Amino acid sequence: MKYFQYLLISLFIITICSKSSAQNNEDARALVKEGVKLNDEKNYAGAIEKYNQALKLDTGNLYADYQLAYSLFLSDKGKEGIPYLQKVVKSDNKLNSAAYDLLGLIYFKNKQYAEAEKNAIEAIKLDPKHASTQRMYALVCFHQNKRAAALLGFCSFILLEPNTARSAEAYGNIQHILQGGALKPEPGEMASNAIEANTSALNQAITQAVADFSKRRYTFAGDLLTAELKAIFINTGQLAEKQTGNDFFRKYMVAWFYQLAQSPNMPACARLVSLSTPESAKWAKENAQQMTDLDNWVNGNQRNF
Repeated sequence: MKYFQYLLISLFIITICSKSSAQNNEDARALVKEGVKLNDEKNYAGAIEKYNQALKLDTGNLYADYQLAYSLFLSDKGKEGIPYLQKVVKSDNKLNSAAYDLLGLIYFKNKQYAEAEKNAIEAIKLDPKHASTQRMYALVCFHQNKRAAALLGFCSFILLEPNTARSAEAYGNIQHILQGGALKPEPGEMASNAIEANTSALNQAITQAVADFSKRRYTFAGDLLTAELKAIFINTGQLAEKQTGNDFFRKYMVAWFYQLAQSPNMPACARLVSLSTPESAKWAKENAQQMTDLDNWVNGNQRNF
């Protein structure tokens, strides 16, 4: 008889706890919703408070973790959000791509470019069509004087977002790289003469490719860019095949653009990259079929990691 009494009591306790847990989870979701609204209103302090309250009720609410980190980032307290994002990425969930992207932004803002690059790569693996992450990858590589990675990253970004103010800025960065420019190291950054051998060789491959066209004359800037990009894609592709390490860059970036360089789509690619210029915008309008062919090639040739 006592056994059944204990069993009934245990079942009662379990039922009460389950109901309490479910209520806590529901209340936590409501608090997160309130926090998102406050964040949208730029009341970051208020949003942070709501997310903290939600996490007290439901410590496993990963959405609250992510949103808390996001509000901290927007209120210039990004470093405080890193533990919350690390908690998110340790779980297999739909927030991982956004969490890696935000981690990259936090490290980028704090000039920790190597860490930013690592997280950008993880975000791209999870969501290859997220243009902003491609842009961040290019920028953090540029800050490390990884000119080949930066150039291909900017091209990848523009292929996804070809006609915005950001793509015009990215094209300006590409031109800076083609002209031999490198960002000056800031305090704590790696100096250009300290980069590792593979990166140095790839940088030199760009210099050599562009030098071949320095004395040639082209009627249109788009034709020159076509020749330069094709030579760079081929040079870096052949060089990267002999290198080891950095599989993401070699397989996802270099190998894919090496394929593109050997297709008939380079004129359209160069015009898309420089679509912010009147000349290329005019060319793209007059050569709609070539632009369509490029789009079909891009969509039909999967990039590997």
